[in-house]
Amino acid sequence: MLFGLGISTLGDFIYLVAINILVLNLTGSAAAVAGLWMIGPIASLVTKFWSGSMIDRLNIRRIMIGTDLIRAALVAIIPFFDSIWPIYVCLFFLSISKAFFEPAAITYITHVVPGNDRKQFNSFRSLITSSAFLIGPAISGALLLLTSVHISIWMNAFSFVVSAILVYLLPNVHTDADQAVHKFSLNMMKSDWEEVFRYSQRHLYIVKVYFIAQFFMILALGMDAQEVVFTQEVLYLSETDYGLLISLTGVGSILGAATVSLLSKKLSIKALMISGYLLVAVGYLIYAFSVSFWTVAMGFMVLGFFNSFSGTGFMTFYQNNVPVKMMGRISSIYGIFQSVLQIIFIFLIGFTGDIIPVRYSIIGASTLMLLVSFWQIKLVLKPSKSGYFREEQELKSTS
Repeated sequence: MLFGLGISTLGDFIYLVAINILVLNLTGSAAAVAGLWMIGPIASLVTKFWSGSMIDRLNIRRIMIGTDLIRAALVAIIPFFDSIWPIYVCLFFLSISKAFFEPAAITYITHVVPGNDRKQFNSFRSLITSSAFLIGPAISGALLLLTSVHISIWMNAFSFVVSAILVYLLPNVHTDADQAVHKFSLNMMKSDWEEVFRYSQRHLYIVKVYFIAQFFMILALGMDAQEVVFTQEVLYLSETDYGLLISLTGVGSILGAATVSLLSKKLSIKALMISGYLLVAVGYLIYAFSVSFWTVAMGFMVLGFFNSFSGTGFMTFYQNNVPVKMMGRISSIYGIFQSVLQIIFIFLIGFTGDIIPVRYSIIGASTLMLLVSFWQIKLVLKPSKSGYFREEQELKSTS
């Protein structure tokens, strides 16, 4: 499972560099490249209204295999187009497939990984993702020098095929799902929304922790969208310096994920979430107030290192407390609100950056992030809620 996810993630990062270059070479338009980044959230909004209902009712292993093969086919045909619009259409359907694959993968992992081992599994997955973040663009750069942008894209297609084969070799899981597709209807979707709403009312604490974690991530994404502007127009760093900063962030992420992997049995879910959210926020504050390459590098290293702490802690909390039979619907429906907030906040930071200096926008966002981290820590430390952080036994979500 880890190897399959790792191969496809590595392919994603190789592809990420290649597709931007392909579109820029094809159109010569920065706006066309920017359009690539809007397709994903738009596809998520269109898809997540109904995808969770299908994920919870179909065989999740088949969903993962099917979406991997669909993504492989879509990516493989992209180099054959000489117009931007067919590429956009492929990317739209790629995003739809991803909107199915990710909730299905979380549900599958929750089924097959025992409660006591989830924290360590999530830390290993974080380590693989961090490594792919650093190694993928480097491989893509080497491929572009030695071969062509088309080869880089086809390597991503091949990675999805390998991932599908590895998932096929994994065991099937018995669920209450596997219902016929023809049963899908608007009434069923409405019923699912109502069920998720009732669940949210009954488990308000889980919902609060979930949405604070997502809002924290949205703040980070909003600031990340202004990284290039901040480093070049405020700190006057070169493109080479910026590339080095991204590499240092990747190194920090790998070191952090490796630390969590080694100490996962000793670090509690509470300890991971508290240290992770607080110190990621501190890393962004250092970045916001930085005055040189080395101060911003320190901030990037800190936030990269502790991002694995918060991510592993939160994902384990989520898997241990959300009923596995509803996980697809909850992930998808909550994801709608996350996508809306993400689009709004990226536009908001970009808009305020045109009115006030970018540094002030980043300082404001990073200060808000620190306050959000305090709010999350306060929730995690509530004595009456300690049962949500049990690790000694498998919890109800695996039953």
